[in-house]
Amino acid sequence: MLIERPPLLYRLLFPEAIWRIKHRNRRVVYLTFDDGPIPEQTPWVLDVLDRFGIRATFFMVGDNVRRHPDLLEEVRRRGHSVGNHTMHHLQGMKVTSRRYMRDITEADALIDSVLFRPPHGIMRWAQARAIKAHYNIIMYDLVTRDYSRKLTPDQVLENVKRYARNGSIIVFHDSNKAAANMRVALPAAIEWLLSQGYEFEPLPMQ
Repeated sequence: MLIERPPLLYRLLFPEAIWRIKHRNRRVVYLTFDDGPIPEQTPWVLDVLDRFGIRATFFMVGDNVRRHPDLLEEVRRRGHSVGNHTMHHLQGMKVTSRRYMRDITEADALIDSVLFRPPHGIMRWAQARAIKAHYNIIMYDLVTRDYSRKLTPDQVLENVKRYARNGSIIVFHDSNKAAANMRVALPAAIEWLLSQGYEFEPLPMQ
């Protein structure tokens, strides 16, 4: 549970970040995808989202965008939001703040978004303050753990069923590592969320 739904104490460490967006009169969730775009997975995800008529948000690694700029444009063309996930998928605690900010700026030159999500959801306090001056920091309310080789697709789906709630920012991954679980659990999760009366929205780009 500490991974799937970040505890309140961890959320309080980063008051600059957005973890959940509650709605009073509607049941809304925000589907997000990390670590792409890559040709093996991102187009498939886009087709699934089109099939259900929903929009999502893709947090992109700048180096992937550099290699596949057409996928960034395709994601935008289909009506989805995009966000910065650093240039080289750096974990903030493992590098200096100067290097971390430089990596984010390098990715921004390719992605051009006010949305930022730190890889692994980890960064230093000083980094968070510096990032907040330029970006909206988007964390998450539910990590599906589709990337885990210890989980089955059914267990990933169960994480969605157990932890999704109004305003949840939900994390899947359009990566090869997550593909075996994601390709089964994603459409099943969307179907279940729709059956529960949830609407899907992309994160606002302003």
